[in-house]
Amino acid sequence: MERLIIAAQPGQLTAAGGWGLPLAHLAYRVGGGPHLFRANAPVAPRGGLMVMDAARFDGAGESLPFCNEVLRECAARRFTGVVCRFEGRPLPLLGEIAGKLGELCGERGMECFVSEPYGAAAPAAKVLIPTALSGGSLQSRLEEAQGRFGPGRVALWVDRSAEDFLLPSPGGAGAPLTVEELARRREEQAATIFFSDELCAHYFTYMAGEKAHFVLFDDAGSVGKKLHVAHRLGITTAFLPHETMSDLLPELLGEKKSQRMG
Repeated sequence: MERLIIAAQPGQLTAAGGWGLPLAHLAYRVGGGPHLFRANAPVAPRGGLMVMDAARFDGAGESLPFCNEVLRECAARRFTGVVCRFEGRPLPLLGEIAGKLGELCGERGMECFVSEPYGAAAPAAKVLIPTALSGGSLQSRLEEAQGRFGPGRVALWVDRSAEDFLLPSPGGAGAPLTVEELARRREEQAATIFFSDELCAHYFTYMAGEKAHFVLFDDAGSVGKKLHVAHRLGITTAFLPHETMSDLLPELLGEKKSQRMG
């Protein structure tokens, strides 16, 4: 992968910055108005990319004044781009914001990334494709996204999978596991670990009474395989969330770090 970006919370900047990679600051949200709100932190973010979510936004207001507010904050913090990580039910105003920011950032030589549901509304922006899958093939998923949005518009958001699925699983959703819960389950079940080339993830199965379970999880090796698949398809940018990936970074980036420090 040509470009890795670490997505970090305000309290993680020192640790995340130690890897010498660009940072994406998970410190902003779209609030009522709409207005831009920044998380309280001892040190304000500076440089890298602004990341916004819209978890509690009601969808009311006008897009252009908000976009101008975002650009003023970018200028003040010397951000080089904006990531509209809008999840949940798509809202028309958020689509307008994503589209307008894509245009305005492009005019200023800045980057703009948007979450997948807003890719069609923001043709000037790159589209974030999450790597978490419970079925199918990661390569096919990325190829399909490139077909919809264009090969040069797709970027990767690397999700760290750790889920326990009860079989059959018609909804395709499993129970999330913490790192500690995953380790305990592997030990309790004396699990034999397999690797899925299609999902680019490890897995094991076990029985609990008469119920069959399928556990899917990532480690540094499987994350590396996801990055390799994306790179092979010409995808050059990937975001690594520090909060969920911090314990994998030494193995995943150790060689890269030593090269930068040498």
